[in-house]
Amino acid sequence: DGCAKCCLHKFIDDDDAVEAAPTDYMEHHETIHYTSIACDLLNTKTCSCTRYAERQQLVPDCVKLTKENLKDIFFMPTSCAYRRLHEGRGLPSWHPLLNRGKKTAMHREGMSVRGKTVPEADADLDNFEEYIAIWPLEDLD
Repeated sequence: DGCAKCCLHKFIDDDDAVEAAPTDYMEHHETIHYTSIACDLLNTKTCSCTRYAERQQLVPDCVKLTKENLKDIFFMPTSCAYRRLHEGRGLPSWHPLLNRGKKTAMHREGMSVRGKTVPEADADLDNFEEYIAIWPLEDLD
């Protein structure tokens, strides 16, 4: 939907884990946390990838949604259009497809990352926890 929330760094909080590791699933006792740290490839004004065609090669864990993996999108926020449709909730009123392809309503309602992020290159990754954000989890209609 162009909100760019999938471009935010996320981590799964597992008190038993010794070190961070990529994962394709989440245990029932784990919690996913979103941060305000955005991928360096993200244009934070347009909320679009500056290297979209090459993103999978440049960022191997970049999100690539397909029909086959939609059932496993636990890491996507509840406002994500793909997740909403998969869960049978329909598109929200602010979605660009319901607004002549324009992102204006999405930005106005605060449903995109615009103005809320720090680039990965500027983030102090030693203090990752300081960037935990709740706003990516907000959802409207």
